[in-house]
Amino acid sequence: MSTFVVWMTELLKWLYNLTDLVGFASYGLAIILLTIIIKTLIYPLTWKQMKSMRKTMEIQPKLQEIQKKYKNNPEKLNQETMELYKKHNLNPAGGCLPLLVQLPIFWALYNTLFHFDNYIADPSQAMFLWFSITENGNLVLAILAGATTFLQTKLTTASNPAMKAQNNTGKPDAAQSTQKMMLYFMPLFMAYITWTVPSGLGLYFFTMNIVSVLQQLYINRKLNKEQVEVA
Repeated sequence: MSTFVVWMTELLKWLYNLTDLVGFASYGLAIILLTIIIKTLIYPLTWKQMKSMRKTMEIQPKLQEIQKKYKNNPEKLNQETMELYKKHNLNPAGGCLPLLVQLPIFWALYNTLFHFDNYIADPSQAMFLWFSITENGNLVLAILAGATTFLQTKLTTASNPAMKAQNNTGKPDAAQSTQKMMLYFMPLFMAYITWTVPSGLGLYFFTMNIVSVLQQLYINRKLNKEQVEVA
């Protein structure tokens, strides 16, 4: 077992003991607390990601002009594109950072839950509400994870003035097509993943989405306020 999985196991045990201290001993609650802690710790990355996404959407018209102008010159197209990103202090790969940070956590939590019976003395400790956090195939959690993923994806663009402006033109572009595809693909994908993994990980996904939606609402409001002040 890797060191990271051991750390995850010990952290879950510690959070479980914390819930026990307040009279609600539950590994399900421990997973919820774990999710909130993680989302809070990576909030600075989430903020940078959302701010970068907003800027990226705002420069789409300029990016499309470059693509049209240099469509027959890939080298020049790449050069001008990178210059545009540099001018606006954008990193094309920056939006992936919060996800990359969480991937080891997904893996460690999955392995912890997969071997969970080795860590608990009483199987009833794995129960949370109506389900066991170690069992797969939780349809309710799958639906909840899919629905909250849809909500989060919708919020990503719904409050984006740049995207609204593009929508008002009535001319679909690559960015709009991608956003539309992700709006429906990601919820289905997350629902399927939640269905196939232990319910504890599904609970993590669902809680993560709820916290992400709340953070998204706050960030959208903050970015809109900044944009108004600049204007």
